[in-house]
Amino acid sequence: MLHTVLRRRTNGESVEQIRPDLLIPTGKRKGQNPSLASIYRALAEHEKTQAYPEAVETAHADFAAFQQRDHSPK
Repeated sequence: MLHTVLRRRTNGESVEQIRPDLLIPTGKRKGQNPSLASIYRALAEHEKTQAYPEAVETAHADFAAFQQRDHSPK
């Protein structure tokens, strides 16, 4: 969904125009449109990821190490 929103925003469409064409693929709200807030949150998270790639990579590595430590035999 994010790629659809990014592509269509590049073409000048607003999130409000794009939203009716988006459908949630799984879960409790499957088949429904995402809320505007959800779309804006996803866009904000994407922007952070693009602005701070090293921080995202470090966070993923830290989380993986934490999970390994959590699941290791004691």
